[in-house]
Amino acid sequence: MSTTTTRPRFATRTLLLHLATVALVVVMCTGVYLLLAVQQLRTEAESTALGIARTLAEDPQVRDEVARISAAEEAPDPDELRKGELAHLAADVSDRTGALFVVIADEDGIRLAHPTSSRIGQMVSTPFEEVLAGNEVVDWQTGTLGESARAKVPVLDDAGIPVGEVSVGFERTGVFDDLPPLLAVIGITAAGALALALLAFLLLRRRWERLTLGVQPEELVALVQNQTAVLNGVDDGVLAVDTAGIVRVSNDAADRMLGLDAAVGRPLAELSLPTAVVETATGAPTTSSTVVDHRVLYLDSRPVIRDGRPLGHVLIIRDRTDLIALTERLETVQAVTAALRVQRHEFANRMHVVAGLIDAARIDDARGFLDELVERGSVAFPVAGLDLLSDPFLHSFLGAKGIEAGERGVSLRVADESQLIGSVAEPEDVAAVVGNLVDNAVTAAVAGARTPRWVEVAVLGDGDALVVTVADSGPGLAGIDPMAPSQPRDDDTDRVHGRGLGIPLARDIARRRGGDLWIIDAGGEEHGAVFAARLGGAVTDTSTTEENR
Repeated sequence: MSTTTTRPRFATRTLLLHLATVALVVVMCTGVYLLLAVQQLRTEAESTALGIARTLAEDPQVRDEVARISAAEEAPDPDELRKGELAHLAADVSDRTGALFVVIADEDGIRLAHPTSSRIGQMVSTPFEEVLAGNEVVDWQTGTLGESARAKVPVLDDAGIPVGEVSVGFERTGVFDDLPPLLAVIGITAAGALALALLAFLLLRRRWERLTLGVQPEELVALVQNQTAVLNGVDDGVLAVDTAGIVRVSNDAADRMLGLDAAVGRPLAELSLPTAVVETATGAPTTSSTVVDHRVLYLDSRPVIRDGRPLGHVLIIRDRTDLIALTERLETVQAVTAALRVQRHEFANRMHVVAGLIDAARIDDARGFLDELVERGSVAFPVAGLDLLSDPFLHSFLGAKGIEAGERGVSLRVADESQLIGSVAEPEDVAAVVGNLVDNAVTAAVAGARTPRWVEVAVLGDGDALVVTVADSGPGLAGIDPMAPSQPRDDDTDRVHGRGLGIPLARDIARRRGGDLWIIDAGGEEHGAVFAARLGGAVTDTSTTEENR
């Protein structure tokens, strides 16, 4: 009984809505067409006036006469002007073209020709300074003969200097003579369109009621969203939101990734989700990334449209945590590989030197050279102060980063106050956090205007915690919040692997280890931004271990 009473009311509302839409479209189209027609008539009138004014201004007779009158020291005699060639020429042009007026004036704005003979010899009623500056003026103005579409063209003497103006105008009523018949045709067409729309929507309502089998629109929306979710997000998290912001679909993967509980039927704004998730779920933007509970999530919003009608959005959620971690490890391996390649090259060079000394029977020199290598180390990385770090992992890792930075014109150095007692126990997490901070600092130094370009790393041990600070010579943060993964950056070429997620991910790694990542200084005149990170349990205290033994 409830369905029987509800269905006709909805069909009636739909009919009225469709009719209102058609009426609005017809009104808008009619208005636009009228606007275009009026604009076309105005443009044609202005173009015609400009063409006549240009032709008259280029007439040798007009140019010579206006130049002669403008060059005279005394003001022209109105009686002579009324009988002169300019007045007759202007009247003849006005009669042949149907113009409201054809006015010729000298450089002082004195009318030399005018449809009303009593106004000849008087000042023109509209501004003429811009025309005398050598510019053509086309607009609608109100003068002594009323409002008209007029064009003003400068009259040039033989030297090309403006010495007067020619003004041609067409009356408003003459310009829009064709508008009433056009309005009648448009009105008849609009009425016919509304009548056809009414007939079509009456037939559509009957067929709609037969095809829907009594299913209500709200149920149809849920069916369409479920279908889209199944087709587009089988292996990923799916969160479907209607146009009112109500969650209609949320599968188990979405609940797990976003930490939701019974989200279906609740407004999206009440689920305490990150801003990036809420914005992407509504389609602005269509793709984004964020960090939720130590997970790096890639968000892809897809609109749900049925017969041109938007029904909401389906948010596809993909977990990219493992991919990001693998990428960080791969970058670490690449950095170490680069360092090993440099060491191999340097080692080969030194072996060539030793071989050369031996071949030359300089055994003592070869032995001294080898003793120096044993004392100095295998290779000298381009990192000032690197010898302050006794940990082999940090030594090699920062050395490799120093080589990469040097290739980009940035010098990497270790701060004098660096002191680490112990060795790194969690190289993967340390490489992810320190490597991201150093890479970002190198990029900032390259983008900055300060020279020389540098990055300084300070490494300190605090019990079993590793404390790292990274400063650079870049421009600073300049109002950018690097902790917000959804904020776009100029250097974000890949929102999954780029620096849009590096800092938040590094902060999450630090927090998982009982530490944190924060900004010490946003940057100033002497240096760029300064970041700090603390990783608990990342250092093994060798002195404590030896005492226990």
